[in-house]
Amino acid sequence: MHRSISLVPIRMLPALILMVGCGDSLPKRVPVSGQVLIDHQPLTQGSIRLVPKDARPATGKIGPDGRFTLTTFGDEDGVVLGTHRVAVNALEILSANSQRWLVPKKYANERTSELTVTIDGPTDSLKVELTWDGGKPFVEKFAGGE
Repeated sequence: MHRSISLVPIRMLPALILMVGCGDSLPKRVPVSGQVLIDHQPLTQGSIRLVPKDARPATGKIGPDGRFTLTTFGDEDGVVLGTHRVAVNALEILSANSQRWLVPKKYANERTSELTVTIDGPTDSLKVELTWDGGKPFVEKFAGGE
């Protein structure tokens, strides 16, 4: 007895070939991971964002050892090549009316952080160094706060 099994209907074959052959139409990205330090010690929580001039930013969560892996479109797909402004945000919510900043507030925005990095290829050792410059973590209270 002869059985014929068709896995892909013939009429769908050209579309399948085009999808496999094209790849994604997104900008080229390279894998990037590294570590955030504050005053030479690993930052133990927070997030990092790299913002290029004309492309989508890459983001990553900072782990307890200060390490991060960056994602632009999904699942650690990396960073577009070029020069990026950098933002690092790390704070603890203490109550509905207060939060503790674990890095100076200027680093939370790429426009005020004064940090840039150039990504010219894959790396697993990008270092982002922050400093309190004599300051220390502080509590910010909001209107109606404790």
